[in-house]
Amino acid sequence: QVLRVESGGGLVQAGGSLRVSCAASDRTFSSYHMGWFCQAPGKEREFVAAINWSGGRTHYADSVKGRFTISRENAKSTGYLQMNNLKSEDTAVYYCALRPGLFRDLESPRSYDYWGQGTQVTVSS
Repeated sequence: QVLRVESGGGLVQAGGSLRVSCAASDRTFSSYHMGWFCQAPGKEREFVAAINWSGGRTHYADSVKGRFTISRENAKSTGYLQMNNLKSEDTAVYYCALRPGLFRDLESPRSYDYWGQGTQVTVSS
């Protein structure tokens, strides 16, 4: 399973919006739960959001609740992270990841088997 972060990263002013997408290489994408993580310079990779295989359940980090929305389109083997009301502290490289099995332990990067290459999101204040 190969993940490719297709588009959406870039530079935006505080208060603005971006949508990042993540495409998988094959249709087994629909059998995995998907997560998004971010990593700022000098910091550990942090959990942002997760969605279960069907799209019916989601989980968010407290820091992004009400601002970010995770979604997926299994027919396209693609997942999304819509980021609204961006803040300077959201500046980081954003990674998508896939996790098999149960929809739990979602906030640990070690729970995920496949990772995208990451895309830079920079929010200017």
